[in-house]
Parts: sequence; structure tokens; C-alpha cells
Amino acid sequence: MPELVLDSFCELGPLLRTYAAEEFWELKTHEIRSGAIYLVGRRQFMDNIDLIRQSTVSGQARFILSNPHEGSDTLRRHIFMYGVEDLMMQHKILVIGGGDMDDSWPCLRFDSFLPKILDYDENQAAVSRSQEIFENKSKPFKFLFLNGRARSHRRALISRWLESGFINHSLWSNLDGAGLPVKLLPGQYEVDRYQSHMHQTADTGYVKFDLFNNEWGEIYLNPEAYIDTYFSLVTETVHDYPYSFRTEKIWKPIVMGHPWIPVANRGFLRDIQTLGFRTFGHLIDETFDLIDDNHQRLNRVAEIVEDLCDQDLVSFLDAAQETCKYNQQHYVQCRDSTRSEFPKRFFQFLKQHQWMT
Repeated sequence: MPELVLDSFCELGPLLRTYAAEEFWELKTHEIRSGAIYLVGRRQFMDNIDLIRQSTVSGQARFILSNPHEGSDTLRRHIFMYGVEDLMMQHKILVIGGGDMDDSWPCLRFDSFLPKILDYDENQAAVSRSQEIFENKSKPFKFLFLNGRARSHRRALISRWLESGFINHSLWSNLDGAGLPVKLLPGQYEVDRYQSHMHQTADTGYVKFDLFNNEWGEIYLNPEAYIDTYFSLVTETVHDYPYSFRTEKIWKPIVMGHPWIPVANRGFLRDIQTLGFRTFGHLIDETFDLIDDNHQRLNRVAEIVEDLCDQDLVSFLDAAQETCKYNQQHYVQCRDSTRSEFPKRFFQFLKQHQWMT
């Protein structure tokens, strides 16, 4: 069996550490082990691309690019930028990413965002209040609509609803003023640790880093934002690319037990159902999920949200509660299995590509 060597900074390293023969901090100063399999994070991969190509072509070692924080669209662009697409297509270099990918690419998906929500004590405290979502029958906003970096599907929805005034039904944010107004949440809905930064952010530009103090601020939950809305409209990172990439954006309403509608790629609902989660097809028309045309799919989601907001949202929330509670429980199971089953999936992946017997 080939030896496994791990990049110490690789996020997946802790899940495979017991199987590794060695770890390294800097690949350029590390003596390459002949015949070994290297799991390398994005930074070390990018900084040592010539060494990786040379070692791969010569057969000295084999390399796996590990970047589970990125979906397949971004990973493909990175691979072309590194100039190793030929080795990838020949399956001489493999990749681990956070999203699904075309079968011709040798990619293992790891849903890195799924387990993270409950890694934070603040979020566990927020989830303990999730029953208040269903107890509060008179809410000041109809839906939660959070937006970070400007993306075409987010800009289209914000523009549409600003023009019509419909956006006033939502508790909404927009942290990227690329052609649209910057909009922070009202102070009581921002998480405690960032409320003091709200007055320091600019009125234009990309304000996320100022607001969140250069931290991953969007991972945190403020339960008030969910208690005071009937459902979440989740504008995922990927919309126009045909492969699912699930980030913290979808797991936050799921772990809070909040009904949700996704603005995402074609087949997003199908793929999340494959993971064992339930969706809300008994309450809304979910056929939009399989609309091929991205513009038409986006418009259909907008229509569904507008129609839903004209309905009795208290009844909608009551009817959604069973599905929400089921998803909360299923999330906990998936959180544990995502991490615990990864080593088995990893070695099966190697066997699939005949890197080990």
C-alpha cells in the first residue's frame, strides 16, 4: 500500500492523520517520498506547482489537490490556472472539492460546510431557541433574505424587488455594493460579536470584511432573524453552474428548523433530497428545481416567493414544522457521518482510480 503524506495545513488532514506516514509544512523543503500519495491543500499546491507536475510526470509521487471549501466551478478554474488540467483528465492528479463535478473529472466531494454550524457554542445556543420560530405567530418580516458577495442571481432578485417595493417584506442584507445599495441587517439581527462593527462599514463597495473583522462571520447564527421571519430565501453561491455546491447558507436554516427555498443550481433540491433531507414540495411548487434555463428558473423562484407572501404564512409555517424538525434531526446524523465516514470514502476513491489495491 502506498504511503500517505499530508499537508499539515490541509483541512482534511485531521480526518486522515491516523493513516498518514508523515506530514509536511512546506512542500518545497520536504524530501518527496518515492511512490507516496500526497494530500495537498490549495496554498501548497499553488506555490509548488512545478514540483508537483515534475514529480507526477516522472512517477516519483502522486498528488491530490484538497480544497473542500470550493465548488466545482471554482475548482475547475483553479486547475486550469495551475496548468494541470491535462494531468487531471488523465487521472494522474486527483481532487477533493466541496461540490459535485462532471464525471470526467476525478473528484471526491466532501461537504465541508455541513458539519461546521454546530462547531460553535454560539450556534448551539441559537438552535436551542428554534421552537420560538413556530411560537411567534406575528412576525415583522415575511422572509429572511441574506446576500453577501454580488452575484448575478442575487443582483437580479434585489433589483427586481427594490423596483417593486416587494423587498420591504423581507429582512434583507446586501454586503456588496456593486451597482446596488449596501444594506446591513438592523442591529438586533446581527450576531453580537459584530454589532460594534456595523457603524464602521462603508456605504459602498464590498463591506463584508469590515463588518466581520476579516473573519468568517457568516457562519454564526442570530436566532432573532429566524424567529422574526416565516421562511428563508437562500441565495446559494452557485446558480448558473449545473452541479450542486452546498455552503453554510443552506445549512443555517436547516439547523435552525426554518423553512427555506433555494436560489441555486438546477437539481439542487434533488441532490439535497439524495442526502436524506426533506423539502417543501407539499407546500410550494418545486418543479423550478429542474428548469434548465437559469433565467427562467430564477424568475420562477421569484414568482413562488411573491405568491407565498400573499398567502397565510402562519398556516404555511405550521404545515412546514414537521419537515423542519425532521431536517434538524437528520442534520445531526449527517454531521457525524460526514466526518466519520470520510476516511472510508477517501480510500474507496483511491481504489476507484487504481491508486491503491
